[in-house]
Amino acid sequence: MTAKNKLGPFSFTMIVIGLVIGMGIFRTAATSAKDALNPSVYFSAWIIGGLVALCGALTYAEIGSRYPVTGGYYKVFAKAYHPSVAFAINCVILVSNAASLSGVALIGSGYILKLFPGEWTDMHKALISCGAIILFYFINLGGLRLSSRTQNVLMMIKITMILILIAALVFPQHYATETAVPVATTFSTMDWIKSLGVSLIAVSFTYGGYQQTINFGHDVEQPSRNIPRGIFIGISVIILLYLLVNLSYYNIVGFSNMKNEREVAFVVMDKVFGRTGAQVFSAFLFLGVLAYVNGLLMSNPRVMYAMGEDRSLPKIFMQKNEKNNVLGFSLTIFAAICIVILFFAQEFEKILTFTIFLDCFGMVLSSATIFWFRKKTKHLDGTGIYKMKLFPLMPVIFIAAYLFVGSSIAIADPKAALIGVAVLVGFIIIYFFKGPLLKLIGVLRRFAGLNND
Repeated sequence: MTAKNKLGPFSFTMIVIGLVIGMGIFRTAATSAKDALNPSVYFSAWIIGGLVALCGALTYAEIGSRYPVTGGYYKVFAKAYHPSVAFAINCVILVSNAASLSGVALIGSGYILKLFPGEWTDMHKALISCGAIILFYFINLGGLRLSSRTQNVLMMIKITMILILIAALVFPQHYATETAVPVATTFSTMDWIKSLGVSLIAVSFTYGGYQQTINFGHDVEQPSRNIPRGIFIGISVIILLYLLVNLSYYNIVGFSNMKNEREVAFVVMDKVFGRTGAQVFSAFLFLGVLAYVNGLLMSNPRVMYAMGEDRSLPKIFMQKNEKNNVLGFSLTIFAAICIVILFFAQEFEKILTFTIFLDCFGMVLSSATIFWFRKKTKHLDGTGIYKMKLFPLMPVIFIAAYLFVGSSIAIADPKAALIGVAVLVGFIIIYFFKGPLLKLIGVLRRFAGLNND
């Protein structure tokens, strides 16, 4: 890849922010508040979530520096564990990412439809979301530079929306009259911890996504320097923005009211700037949501490319346009999966718990590879690669946190946990029986007169 087609530091940092700041901060605050026993649990969850994200970001920064390859989030599993684990985890993550993209697009459609009077159904929202996916599918077909520039513009819009929410803090006359919520005075430490674990589910979704930046590998200029720098700056900005936005929600809406509001951002805008201001905000917010859609359409085809490279998937997933390096086939398949899921999973809340439980597998196993890479790549020490401080404390904190979240989900929703485990085991089984299937596909392709690749 030529230098002009690679991502610079600013573009990569904006991708980090775009992958993390999706629709979550405009929706999951209400879910986290609903699950929080009191405000101390709520804010503790957001602070802990940010610190855990930073530990994870630095861990992935070092992994990316030690192993900067395209599709790195797939390849770390194959390199440190076994190709079957890599295949199963990444198939699960691809499905989870596609579902998340579809769910976020649906929420964005709900916001944009507030501008138009009428009775809008879930099908209307799905059609608008489908149109957004198709639009950014074609933008990504135009090449990495075009899609990254689009990402930069959309991320600036989204950050502006967040700053407007934060600006609501300077209007104390609109603060909720009841910000101190009456709560039960008798609860045990274990109750507080359990509440924290459940509240962290929504928080984890809101902070998630940064691990996918490892997929860009060689697509970044000077990856050993710019990958860790972009992740660190991006996550630091996100933590600050999230805490300020949550403070705005808390002051303007009130903690008890947050528990009953699904679209907290719209309520803040309506209260501070009036209905017209809230509608304008919704329109621009929809554009910001599109940055999340664009970011996942950029990232996930690179996982498919890596899986095709080591034959976990057919080689056709490695198909690349030589002029602009677009992974056309993988991009088409991922977009198609998103559209299919879009018309089956039409409620964001239904996929939240399941998505995070699946993500727990990937987070724990992928971050744990840092111990393997530290041992196997000692020869890279002192060569200018990024090497985190406070090792092994940071990866241990990150792993422990996701084990805690996964356990909280298993306790709160055993059915979702069992389904998640079954899906993972199912993909592992498919891996070991995919040989005959690939041979059958090859026979059919030869019969049809097509090239085996």
